[in-house]
Amino acid sequence: MNLRKLINPKLIAVITVIFTVFASTSVFAQAAADVTVKPVDMDAIYKSISYYVLLFVLLCMFVAIIGKALKIYELTQAVQDKPKAINWNVVHGVLFMIFMVVGLYGVYWEYTVHGNMTLPEAASIHGAKIDNMFNITLILTTIVFILTHIVLFGFAYKYKNDGSRAKAYFYPHNNAIERIWTIVPAVVLTVLVLMGFLTWRSIFFKNEDPNNKPIAIEVISSQFQWDIRYAGADKLIGLRNYKLITGTNTTGIDFKDKNSWDDQRADEIVLPVNKAVRFTLTSKDVIHSFYMPHFRVQMNTVPGMISNFEFTPTITTAEMKTKTNNPAFSYVLLCAKICGSSHYNMKKTVRVVSEEEYQEWLLKQQPYLNNDLRAEFKLPLVAEVAVSDPIKKDSTLTANQPALKK
Repeated sequence: MNLRKLINPKLIAVITVIFTVFASTSVFAQAAADVTVKPVDMDAIYKSISYYVLLFVLLCMFVAIIGKALKIYELTQAVQDKPKAINWNVVHGVLFMIFMVVGLYGVYWEYTVHGNMTLPEAASIHGAKIDNMFNITLILTTIVFILTHIVLFGFAYKYKNDGSRAKAYFYPHNNAIERIWTIVPAVVLTVLVLMGFLTWRSIFFKNEDPNNKPIAIEVISSQFQWDIRYAGADKLIGLRNYKLITGTNTTGIDFKDKNSWDDQRADEIVLPVNKAVRFTLTSKDVIHSFYMPHFRVQMNTVPGMISNFEFTPTITTAEMKTKTNNPAFSYVLLCAKICGSSHYNMKKTVRVVSEEEYQEWLLKQQPYLNNDLRAEFKLPLVAEVAVSDPIKKDSTLTANQPALKK
């Protein structure tokens, strides 16, 4: 036997690789037997952005490698004067159908999974109108979306160039089709726009009933809080002026206006069910957004500008807890503008209660006009009354000539 034939560089390289892998595996197996392996918590890795960025990069690299391999294969076929083994028109047609099926399943998944995450029924009269308008628009656009994409992907698959036809049919123009796809969308969009306009008018333009005035509440936004002021017995919110803002008068209320004397401050918003409420909105610093999602209420609060929004709540907090099967449910007031670093902290609890509960709660609220503000506006001081005594508190607020503090 000739030893030179046995000494083959390729054979020696293969043997070396096998030996190295075997030796390394043995060493690591022995080390693993001597050391107790602790489970690794991968949750932090799965939650990091870098993990998914790396996965995306690896996916792109995989697609690029597959593409290069196919390119080399096609060049090899061309060099050897062989016919193309892959008809890319057929491949693209099949991919169109796959994407269509996957996309339609995505629509179904969105409706069944994310659809269950939507807000419960609207808790206001106008909210029901908005939800109805939204549902009609969503249904129509979904039908159009599905039909147009079935036609789009179906045509790409049906009329792919599979080699059976030499040239595609050229169809330059058709007046009937042009009229259909111009007039039909125009009519549908006109109906949707008119429906939205009429809904908007029904929300913002209301006939004032002097015998049944809405509850007047002022909400002033600032970074990062809401200041709430309820109208008193006169059902009128007093004037305010930003020039009057001081360390004591933080919202700039003008207490020279007697309508402000009986106004009350509150740490939460409490509303009686089936009673109209009119919010007066403004801001002290930047643009915020007054957002109560369950009532379908959203309006910007702009510095130097007064906005108003009126609505009627229809479902109490207790009833909504039952409807949602969530004992911890509560209505909330949020800011829907990114107004600064602590934007997420702008949250107030909103409670909808019966008329009796509302009146009981209202009697316990402090008046805005305290003795510090009376001294600042040079008004007579009054004897302080405990909040827990609603009869004395109410008589103090409504007295025309407040008693001087001794």
